[in-house]
Amino acid sequence: MPETCFPIRTGRRVSISSSGLALVLVSLVLGGCSGGDFGRTREDFRNDDMHRWMGAEVTGSVGLHPSQFQLTDEERQLRDLAYPLVEPPRSRPAWKSVFGDYKPLASPWRQGAPAFDRSAYGRMLIDEPHRSDASRYSQLIDDVRDDITRFEPFFSTAGRVLDLDRKRNASLAHVSELSPRERADATARMQENSLIVQWVQQGLERRISSYHWALERLVVQAPDNMAADADRLINELARQTANAPLSGRPVAGVALSTRG
Repeated sequence: MPETCFPIRTGRRVSISSSGLALVLVSLVLGGCSGGDFGRTREDFRNDDMHRWMGAEVTGSVGLHPSQFQLTDEERQLRDLAYPLVEPPRSRPAWKSVFGDYKPLASPWRQGAPAFDRSAYGRMLIDEPHRSDASRYSQLIDDVRDDITRFEPFFSTAGRVLDLDRKRNASLAHVSELSPRERADATARMQENSLIVQWVQQGLERRISSYHWALERLVVQAPDNMAADADRLINELARQTANAPLSGRPVAGVALSTRG
């Protein structure tokens, strides 16, 4: 079996068989992937403000300026919890998530943003190789259940953020020597937070529409009793979204349609 020699700092040469070399290379590749589980961005691609761009994107898409204030802990958490609900479901293969294929998204109000395609998720679910038809239903059920799990943490955080923004808005009239720049940044931050909540509300409505389309096609192509479980979960997500604790009313004068 052929051997490959690697010099080491001692000055000696170490012989490694081709099978040993393969193991070394595999170890190096796996080592390079460490820091993230499948479906999650590697930790070395993450930072505390990795979702800060959402505020600038959503305000910029409607012709407003972003705030220059630092994010509060609650505002940072709002953006972290919002991103998985505005990213189209299963838009990134798991291996791309591992290798840090993370990029900002265009807000739904940005001119020229990709049109919403409610069939994209379902076509991907149906076209991707699966062990069985049941695994397609299982994937759909898991995706809807994940969204239901994300729902309460996001809206709890959003409620706290918008409540504090209402207090911030009321305090502006009483702050001594408030500069125009400070007032503008405070107003911009409140607009950012309100628009992010509206973005998530639209994202949820779009996800529900995509899930309905996927389930309808699965029932036609591969009928299964699991369809009833999927339908129940989709309807539960739709019910929660329709009765969300926040109406999306703006704190600082910006309200947009969440339909689309």
